[in-house]
Amino acid sequence: MDTFDVLTAGATAGPLVAGWSAHTLWMRRRLARARMDALTGLPARELFTQFARRDLRRLERVAVLVLDLDGFKTVNDTHGHAAGDAVLVAVAGRLRRWAASLDGTAARLGGDEFAATAFIGSAAYLPRHMRALEASLREPVPFRETTLPVGASIGAYTHTSLPRIDLSTALRRADEAMYAAKRAGGGWHIADGPIPEMTTTNGRRTGRPGTTPLPGGAR
Repeated sequence: MDTFDVLTAGATAGPLVAGWSAHTLWMRRRLARARMDALTGLPARELFTQFARRDLRRLERVAVLVLDLDGFKTVNDTHGHAAGDAVLVAVAGRLRRWAASLDGTAARLGGDEFAATAFIGSAAYLPRHMRALEASLREPVPFRETTLPVGASIGAYTHTSLPRIDLSTALRRADEAMYAAKRAGGGWHIADGPIPEMTTTNGRRTGRPGTTPLPGGAR
């Protein structure tokens, strides 16, 4: 191949390489966006799972939290979905700042359900951190000419010995603690020990969305 042929081949391949690079970059950005919650900018479930598993592998005391908003449906029904979105965005920002202050990760799992990890140093410090998070989340959210009330039920689990448990068990215990807080009218609750206390359906606490069997045994 002479010099002319080499130059011609290079000129032809150049746009193809540039186009493929642009396509690859676009795909990477699209995949990254798919792993983030579009409304709040927090990691979605898949990405949170990756981060939380990494956190649990560290040789430090890490707490895993699950929280549901209280009264969120009333906000939506009374003020509209734009108000509900404002609440979700505000809660996400507050949870993100709280988790970041403890070198952890915040996420939106879906709907008004959030999760987080936090490095707490000692299990004795966790109640103080939970009180601070609850106080932050209960601050009313400004919306147009009014403010919107926010409440939350927060559950937490922190492992106290080695070997560490897997993320699914930690989330299950945090979810059970959250449910205990919700039954008590909101606030926070810390799970005691790694042994689940409630029954499960399809791998989740019975009663959670998606655990109710369909009529006729359909799937």
